[in-house]
Amino acid sequence: MGIYEELQARGLLAQLTNAEEIRDLINNGKATFYIGFDPTADSLHVGHFMALCLMKRLQEAGNKPIALIGGGTAMIGDPSGRTDMRSMMTKETIEHNCECFKKQMSRFIDFSEGKAMMVNNADWLLDLNYVEFIRDVGACFSVNNMLRAECYKQRMEKGLSFLEFNYMIMQSYDFLELYKRYGCNMQFGGDDQWSNMLGGTDLIRRKLSKDAYAMTITLLMNSEGKKMGKTQKGAVWLDPEKTSPFEFYQYWRNVDDADVLKCLRMLTFLPLSQIEEMDGWEGSQLNEAKDILAYELTNLVHGEEEAGKAKEASKALFAGGGSSENMPTVTLTEADYKDGKVDIQGILVAAGLAASRSEARRAVEQGGVTVKGEKVTDLKTCYTKEDIAAEEFIVKKGKKSFKKILA
Repeated sequence: MGIYEELQARGLLAQLTNAEEIRDLINNGKATFYIGFDPTADSLHVGHFMALCLMKRLQEAGNKPIALIGGGTAMIGDPSGRTDMRSMMTKETIEHNCECFKKQMSRFIDFSEGKAMMVNNADWLLDLNYVEFIRDVGACFSVNNMLRAECYKQRMEKGLSFLEFNYMIMQSYDFLELYKRYGCNMQFGGDDQWSNMLGGTDLIRRKLSKDAYAMTITLLMNSEGKKMGKTQKGAVWLDPEKTSPFEFYQYWRNVDDADVLKCLRMLTFLPLSQIEEMDGWEGSQLNEAKDILAYELTNLVHGEEEAGKAKEASKALFAGGGSSENMPTVTLTEADYKDGKVDIQGILVAAGLAASRSEARRAVEQGGVTVKGEKVTDLKTCYTKEDIAAEEFIVKKGKKSFKKILA
């Protein structure tokens, strides 16, 4: 099975411009391809995970990845999938974020000896002469066609700024520059980027009379229809300072039953034959599949040691065995106590399990809070330092949120 056939079997391919040509290029290691990353934060998140895994798979098959950091386009903002305008970023912030990205990407991509590249589109976009650019590149785009693109349709009702309207042209120009500078002949992205990617392939044909190709990957969604990596509290980050390895493990350990095999196929490097053996697993076996998923992905991002610690901590929480040593902890301060005691609402707020006392109250009233495995329903329940220090004091809200409390 070639890498193209494997991507198909794993359910990763959504749309392609020239299937046979793409099959030949990537199966024979002839693709120099790029995927773009907007440096809108100082860490990549789980939403980038599929792209990183795809780059790793293709590089291992002999193809050359280019990680394109959108230092120039980030100053405009991609309207795709948004109903509001992105906030502007300073050049210094973007440069800092780019440095953080490369460190994290290096866990997936081998940048040594010219095997991969990381480039910033600010290198060519920021010095453009606007009039020359519009005459040379803008003339290749039809406004009517652009307005039919899905990424613009979503913004038309609330208002699309002219600044954002330029984004498709800028992304297309990126592909042209990458082709001319580095021989980049293929671009990958999520299927919400299809219109922008077609613009790039068309621009290369118009300006250079050369063929270039585009492929989109299926954006992994959970069964509630939310994008991968999004939770009620925000993104799940790859930076351990933002999302601990244990929290990262738990995110994958708690995926919906219907999504487990899909995630195993798309995101792990386990053989497909091993994954297919799990088809039909139920009950405790399905939980085992979730543990396999969580371990494999935590290992990819944080390494074997941290993955092992997270697995043990998860086992301690859910199976009553293993060590709780690696659970996320919160140490209460003197300010948390009143007359030597802290009530259950105060503990939930101090632990970050509730944003306010009112939210904590609702969680208790709805029966969603346990302390040391026992449900707490009385809002007047209080604990002393001695109570908390006497034995492992694990507080859990709902099925997935918990902390070990230290006095």
